[in-house]
Amino acid sequence: MPNAQPVKTVSFRIAEEKVAALDAIAKSMDRDRSYLLNEAVEGYLHEQRRFAALVEEGLEASRLGKLIDDEDVGRLIDSWSAERSSEKSSETPAAEPA
Repeated sequence: MPNAQPVKTVSFRIAEEKVAALDAIAKSMDRDRSYLLNEAVEGYLHEQRRFAALVEEGLEASRLGKLIDDEDVGRLIDSWSAERSSEKSSETPAAEPA
């Protein structure tokens, strides 16, 4: 049997509607509320670690002088916007049968 990590009970206030929504999801997944909350916290922690690593990467790039000019950033954003616009315009709804 693998070594289980020690657990600690944590209590906090949450709106009743959110508890009801969690319970409904848990029931549909055949899981308990604690499982869902642990999954949510793990996801949150993962994203916060990822964000902190990206910030550190950016700070290191800045220390090394690897910066992007604001005009270059503007052009990059404009190119993304143009790509999205062309993708949307190429998506044509299917014609309905007559």
